[in-house]
Amino acid sequence: MKRQLPYHGSCFVCGTDNPHGIGITMFIDDDGILTSEFTLNEAHQGPPGYSHGGASAAILDEAMGLVVWAAGHKVVAVNLEINYRKPLPLMQPLIVETRITKIDGRKIFSTGEIKLADSTVAVSGSGIYVSAPHLFEQVRLKRETS
Repeated sequence: MKRQLPYHGSCFVCGTDNPHGIGITMFIDDDGILTSEFTLNEAHQGPPGYSHGGASAAILDEAMGLVVWAAGHKVVAVNLEINYRKPLPLMQPLIVETRITKIDGRKIFSTGEIKLADSTVAVSGSGIYVSAPHLFEQVRLKRETS
């Protein structure tokens, strides 16, 4: 069974309050696999007709980090590796899928792929995320005092 992860305000990738953001809706299943179907548009363009590499890197960073958050860890990225295999076309459905691959103390490793509609892997990545709940405490305190 899949459940939708909450939107994150002004987040560039998964927020609904950012007029320049991508606004992706993400889901997590019972096996801890995060997925999302989305379409990029001209606002995300790099080469004509294709997305900017930074957009796909941001999507993978967010999805690989959110799969870790969904498992209950407040983390930040300390290392990202992105491999571009094929360009991501604009105005066509794409799929992102991520999972946790290893936990080693404070370090949590995850991997992800962005696939074309025919399931061809276009962009893949891996990330190392480190527990950092103190970085998010100020946000909570700020909201409570506002």
